[in-house]
Amino acid sequence: MSIFEYNGSALVAMVGKNCFAIASDRRLGVQLQTIATDFKRISKIHDKLFIGLSGLATDAQTLYQRLVFRHKLYQLREERDMKPETFASLVSAILYEKRFGPYFTQPVIAGLGDDDKPFICTMDAIGAKELAKDFVVAGTASESLYGACEAMFKPDMEAEELFETISQALLSSVDRDCLSGWGGHVYVVTPTEVKERILKGRMD
Repeated sequence: MSIFEYNGSALVAMVGKNCFAIASDRRLGVQLQTIATDFKRISKIHDKLFIGLSGLATDAQTLYQRLVFRHKLYQLREERDMKPETFASLVSAILYEKRFGPYFTQPVIAGLGDDDKPFICTMDAIGAKELAKDFVVAGTASESLYGACEAMFKPDMEAEELFETISQALLSSVDRDCLSGWGGHVYVVTPTEVKERILKGRMD
């Protein structure tokens, strides 16, 4: 078993019309044993920028603390919030810095940039970015998430339809992966509001 699969995870971000959604499962396990069923994988950097961290949970929490610290320094110096593209470059640089003993995590970054244009991206453990215009996935359920998102995604969805699409994609995918699941956590972000919802899924 790969170290990335040790805790199990499922992460997906999807783009809509001037909005985006980011969703994760809620299971924290140690291999096949479930430890917690309310684990948070998605964190807010600021009102229009979120990061989800799949992979090894301890590394994800350590990396998140470093990112919050660096973002607060940026806010103090620049007196503004970081753009999603800038934040993605920061995450990439922090990961690449540790390339000889990496953080075993695969981040998913989603945010609203200039003119409320949605931005999503993911990267590997050493910070190689993968940008997308439709959706990005990460975690142990990524293969089934690719299939579900490929089938369900359509461009320029409004916020409610986007929520429905990402939720169905997540729930159907984690049912095909025994290391992730136990419900879902979805954020839908528009220029004016952030909606957070908890999904009920199969509890096995």
